[in-house]
Amino acid sequence: MEQTLIKADDYVTLWGMIVVWASASIYLEQRYSWAAKISGAIVALIGAIILSNTGIIPTESPVYDAVWTFIIPLAIPLLLFHVNVKRIWQESGRLLIIFLISSIGTVAGVIISFFLLKDHIPMLDKVGAMLSASYIGGGVNFAAMAAKFETPGEMVSSAVVADNLMMAIYFVVLMMIPAMTFFRNRFKAPHVEKVESGSVGEEGKTLAESFWKRKDISLKDIALSVGTAFLLVILSFKIAEFLDGFIPAGEDVSFFFNLLNGLFGDKYLMLTTLTFLALALLPRYFESINGSQEIGTFLIYLFFVVIGIPASIPLIVQNAPLLLVFVFIIVVVNMLVSLTAGKLLKYDLEEILLASNANVGGPTTAAAMAIAKGWKDLIGPILVVGTLGYIIGNYIGTTLGLWFSGFM
Repeated sequence: MEQTLIKADDYVTLWGMIVVWASASIYLEQRYSWAAKISGAIVALIGAIILSNTGIIPTESPVYDAVWTFIIPLAIPLLLFHVNVKRIWQESGRLLIIFLISSIGTVAGVIISFFLLKDHIPMLDKVGAMLSASYIGGGVNFAAMAAKFETPGEMVSSAVVADNLMMAIYFVVLMMIPAMTFFRNRFKAPHVEKVESGSVGEEGKTLAESFWKRKDISLKDIALSVGTAFLLVILSFKIAEFLDGFIPAGEDVSFFFNLLNGLFGDKYLMLTTLTFLALALLPRYFESINGSQEIGTFLIYLFFVVIGIPASIPLIVQNAPLLLVFVFIIVVVNMLVSLTAGKLLKYDLEEILLASNANVGGPTTAAAMAIAKGWKDLIGPILVVGTLGYIIGNYIGTTLGLWFSGFM
């Protein structure tokens, strides 16, 4: 067990640390220009990395699992209550193409990285399968490939640590790119400009403070926002659970059934679909609710703190420094392919960054980035498109793993 100041089973203190630091990150972003420039999400994430790497909080705890299990599903519908459903379907088609191109970038990165390092890292064929599936889909694909290729536990742990640290670093980079002049001069960024134009003209206030203006909100608004979100989560997860058990999946069934299971048995995709359906059927109801975006965004900030906590630098140095190089190459190639293709195909900078994020980190981290940046029109589409990675990730991971095994 880790020797930390706050123990993994000290639930109240750990919850307090997460909530207090998330709150502090929001305050800093809205109070100081330096924090506003890098964003409160990065402040939250870097603070969490410092807290875990200095031995104040543990890198693993049931508290962090609870954020993934309960907080994220609750935040998603809250943040979709005021989106334009018609725009979502228009944007989803565009994002799908750049997402698939970004997936090709992941595959290219894994292949290049494998052949550069296969003589230096043991069992790299298994690790390559796990990370290629994960960097197109998400954690569920990583776990599936680890089980399929029977990767030893210590190698899985080392890969997880490298993945967590690289994801934290990459998330910071992605969040900073829209503010860089180099990229703004070379790519269209209409969503960034929309946020900026909607937040100008108030002297002495940061962009974030102007964007999150004080609004009228009643007890009824809070009750309807949270209550409706919980109802959608319960219905979605129960329906997805039933369909996941009803529709066959696995190696012994056809691609068609695996595809159906991936589409209808996925909890987050079902949650997004039911929320869209509710928005289409009851537009006036959702328009009348104030505060859902604020509540959802605060919950997402708890998530930003939690994704920084497992990024343990000492563990990487001790166990697998070369694995960090392996994932670094994959991420760099993914980014280069995404940016190059996006530029050639005249994609917006925001679409390119979210597609890359959805590949490397999964749809939830991509949606979290869209939320933090105020790109409201892209939250729903990237959740929908990013979920496709869960479906195709295992096929790509299996193919590469079997191919790589011939070189080990």
